[in-house]
Amino acid sequence: MKRPAQRMLYEQVAPKLYHTCRRYLRHPHEVEDVLAETCFIILTKIGQLKEVQAFEGWAKRIAVHECLAYLKKKTSFAVHMDEDAVAHMPDDNTPIPMASADLMALVHQLPDGCKAVFNLYVIEGYTHREIAELLGISEGTSKSQLSFSRKKLQEMVQTFYDQSFQRHEQSR
Repeated sequence: MKRPAQRMLYEQVAPKLYHTCRRYLRHPHEVEDVLAETCFIILTKIGQLKEVQAFEGWAKRIAVHECLAYLKKKTSFAVHMDEDAVAHMPDDNTPIPMASADLMALVHQLPDGCKAVFNLYVIEGYTHREIAELLGISEGTSKSQLSFSRKKLQEMVQTFYDQSFQRHEQSR
C-alpha cells in the first residue's frame, strides 16, 4: 500500500478507533500508543480482509483486542467480591436519561477491569463466555464485574443528578 493511501486510510479510521480505545484506556498517551499499534496492524494485515464492507468492524475488533492486550499487562481482572453480595445486586436495566458524554465520563471512572468488562458487554455486545476468553477470567468473574460496574454506575449517576439538582437550586 502506497504512503498516500495509507495516510488516507489512517485519517478515515483513526478518529473512530480513538473513541473506541478511549472507552477502555484512561490516559491519552495510552490511547495514542494503542491506536498507533492498532493502525500498524491494520495497515500490515489489510490484505487478510476478505470483504471490504467488513472493514470497520474488523478494524474496531483489532482496536478492542489491542486495548485488552494493553490492559492485561497492567491490570488484574480478578474482582474479589462477596458472592452473596453479587447475588443480591439489582439487575436493573432501567434507562436513565443522561447525556452520553456524561455517562461515558462516569464509565471512565470505573476500575480498569470493570470498565473493560462493562464496555465489552454493554457497548460491544460480547457474551460473558466471550469476555472470559478474551480476558482470561471465568464467566463468573465477568458477571461479577458487570454487576459491580452497574451498581457503581447507578451510585455515580445518582450522585451526578444530586449535584446537578443542588447546582440548579443554588442558581435560582
